[in-house]
Amino acid sequence: MEDWELDFEWLHVQHKVKEAMRKDALPDLNMVLFLIGIQELGRWQKKFTKEEKQDLMHIAVCRLLAYEEFYEFKGRDADGWPHWQQIRELNKQNLGQQERLLKVLAVRYFKEYDQES
Repeated sequence: MEDWELDFEWLHVQHKVKEAMRKDALPDLNMVLFLIGIQELGRWQKKFTKEEKQDLMHIAVCRLLAYEEFYEFKGRDADGWPHWQQIRELNKQNLGQQERLLKVLAVRYFKEYDQES
């Protein structure tokens, strides 16, 4: 995906999340990951602990990286939280490259979500 295309698609995702979260400002990548984590958990609650928020973002990263076969879904625990297993290593990347990859995969996630809805 070319940079201009990613910028356009990412802005679309940001607006979708902004509306879903009823926020005034466009969300950053962390907020998008948080929302994907909630979606993958399958339930909403008014308050999440700091640890739960970190876990939700980790779930989102694993879910997104599963597109590229870095993780695979292993199942849910007794509390319904999804668990993933790393199946191969991600190449060394700087922070900008990691962020770009996650944005590309988040765009894919939301496109698939739109198609299912």
